[in-house]
Amino acid sequence: AAIGFGTDPDLQVDLIADLDLVNATRGVTQVPGLHNASRAFLFQDIEREIHAAPHVTEKLIQLFRNKSEFTFLATLQQKAATSGVILSIRELEHSYFELESSGLRDEIRYHYRFNGKTRTEVFPYRLADGQWHKIAVSLSASHLLLHVDCNRIYERVIDPPEMNLTPESNLWLGQRNRRHGFFKGVIQDVKIIFIPNGYITQCPNLNRTCPTCSDFLSLVQGIMDLQELLAKMTAKLNYAETRLSQLEDCHCEKTCQVNGVIYRDKDSWVEDDHCRNCTCKSGIVECRRMSCPPLECPPDALPVHVESQCCKVCKAKCIYGGKVLAEGQRVLTKSCRECRNGVLVKVTETCPPLNCSEDDHVLPENQCCSVCRGHDFCAEGHGCGENSECKNWNTKATCECKNGYLAVQGDSAYCEDIDECAAKMHYCHANTVCVNLPGSYRCDCVMGYVRVDDFSCTEHDECGSSEQSCDDNAICTNTVRGHSCTCKPGYVGNGTVCRAFCEEGCRYGGTCVAPNKCACPSGFTGSHCEKDIDECAEGIIECHNHSRCVNLPGWYHCECRSGFHDNGSYSLAGESCVDIDECALKTHTCWNDSACVNLAGGFDCLCPSGPSCTGDCPHEGGLKRNGQVWTLRDDRCSVCSCKDGRIFCRRTACDCENPSADLFCCPECDTRVTSQCLDQSGHKLYRSGDNWTYSCQQCRCLEGEVDCWPLLCPNLNCEYTAVSEGECCPHCVSDPCLADNITYDISKTCLDGYGVPRLSGSVWTMAGSPCTTCKCKNGNVCCSVDLECLHNN
Repeated sequence: AAIGFGTDPDLQVDLIADLDLVNATRGVTQVPGLHNASRAFLFQDIEREIHAAPHVTEKLIQLFRNKSEFTFLATLQQKAATSGVILSIRELEHSYFELESSGLRDEIRYHYRFNGKTRTEVFPYRLADGQWHKIAVSLSASHLLLHVDCNRIYERVIDPPEMNLTPESNLWLGQRNRRHGFFKGVIQDVKIIFIPNGYITQCPNLNRTCPTCSDFLSLVQGIMDLQELLAKMTAKLNYAETRLSQLEDCHCEKTCQVNGVIYRDKDSWVEDDHCRNCTCKSGIVECRRMSCPPLECPPDALPVHVESQCCKVCKAKCIYGGKVLAEGQRVLTKSCRECRNGVLVKVTETCPPLNCSEDDHVLPENQCCSVCRGHDFCAEGHGCGENSECKNWNTKATCECKNGYLAVQGDSAYCEDIDECAAKMHYCHANTVCVNLPGSYRCDCVMGYVRVDDFSCTEHDECGSSEQSCDDNAICTNTVRGHSCTCKPGYVGNGTVCRAFCEEGCRYGGTCVAPNKCACPSGFTGSHCEKDIDECAEGIIECHNHSRCVNLPGWYHCECRSGFHDNGSYSLAGESCVDIDECALKTHTCWNDSACVNLAGGFDCLCPSGPSCTGDCPHEGGLKRNGQVWTLRDDRCSVCSCKDGRIFCRRTACDCENPSADLFCCPECDTRVTSQCLDQSGHKLYRSGDNWTYSCQQCRCLEGEVDCWPLLCPNLNCEYTAVSEGECCPHCVSDPCLADNITYDISKTCLDGYGVPRLSGSVWTMAGSPCTTCKCKNGNVCCSVDLECLHNN
């Protein structure tokens, strides 16, 4: 794929060239780049639409589907303290690959999808500082590398991103979509390269030292493919052994009776009237048209059918105007002529009047009289045999063999029966015997077996006994190997286990307990569990007085107040919040002779007497006088004061009536229309300073710019975690089959239904249940049913 530091053009997408930014007219201007000869583009803070053309998107989709590793490269200069999306590959609200830089929180965010759910990786880094930076994001299966300015900043193992992009996906450069995520700054050298360690093309001095994660997974996949092949061969062998054990040793002879004559099995006779050879086979009469020898006519003759003869004979042909006519065929010249013994003979034929307009007149092939369009040629009589059917065309009729019959020597007028049993063209399953019939066949049950359907028989009626294992909400049906279970209407599953189905779904992890009836989890309510219960506002929850209640979608959290911290037990109601002893930890600010006295949630400085007992406060290596007020150097929105050796800091009070209010510190006072923000749906307008929650992210509007970051979730000390549908934060689960996030240990294997060992992470289809998929999760077999497959089958 790569030679030296060059890259195969088929394995890369050069977005600067493919998006034709040189000819972009709105929102993008070409400017000098990082290097003298480089082309760079200034993305301005106005509405724009910089997205890929269909042919570029199609190439990108194919590369993502066929490759398991890629690298996104760019060189950029982002305006300081701004936020924006560098690149987004998405379908509507679903991001398959999105790289975002937030100058408001000094973060780089990577958004992607895993198992149909949105995932976000956050990397603390200040990219929006007004300086030039080279950035490279490399993905190899579940292994992510982030390089900035040729330095490896982060390396993580993440959930494997979905690479199967939908045809409706599109690529946006410098924005999330038409309305949101506008990048402000200069971008150049933007590429997506589908080779291992693609960051080397940006930084040639960085060497590849280890195989990539994709290299290792390719080896594992090879082992899984061999396991799958072994499982299929084992299944075929078991089936073959079953068939061999059920072969019949003998059959009773069956006779045939035709016109009062009895023929024994395998007897043959000739029916002169129909030119057919007939044979008695297991009580069924099978007749085949007499085999005609190959007919080789001289150059001046053609094979034609003659009355009272079974086989075609050679008759002299006629030629008129380059058209070849066989015996009996006619041509219309100035008069009607018919081919007889190689000579065109004039014939007199009176054409009947036609009841249609002249535009609808049609001259049939090899005839002299016109007919009306749609004429029934088959009704005039045809030479189709008993096993073929006449079919009308525009200017003629032809013969076609019926289903189950085959043309004799290529002549569809005469067709013979296909022996589906002998040709292995039947669908008779185990415990049946194939019996050929004219144009068809049937499957007879072996003695002692009960019919299941037209093609299968079973030994026992398991549905009528206690042997069946169907769910109470399933329908039992006898099958060849026992029985099958199908869920009743309103329920879905594999039949052994059926669960209720709710058409509109149960949101936020709700459970469908009966057809179209939801049981909501704690924290949600509504007919479809669509409403979040604010436990804090409604007074449902009482947190310990050392903590305060924080509402989150579907749950709440008792967060320790200032001056308290958790003792490590993380109790739900906040009882684990204990006082921080600032005096013992030396984190107080008492100065000189003043004595630190610990208080609940804080401390106090007592100064009994002495010349050094001034009440001054140490701050950032200096000294603030008692009573002094100042603004923090790194935060102009915070005001601090020194009082009796203690420093108190607070946010600047906002007086929106004051025309000189600092809008940076008081965004809620910013009433300018340009500072307002539309939410992600484009329907709701927020003022500068407003906060809201969207898709498990905390969002804020600041001077017309929307910035979102993942909601903070509590740390969980458990082996397996899962995120319920509609919830944002994971919770502990004991069953690995329910886990969303699991690290596979390939040394822990599972046995499938055929006893074949499977590596952890392997996926296979359950034997006898094509809609059930199983996966090995660290020694545990976890199976699930594909609902769409069940509906289609």
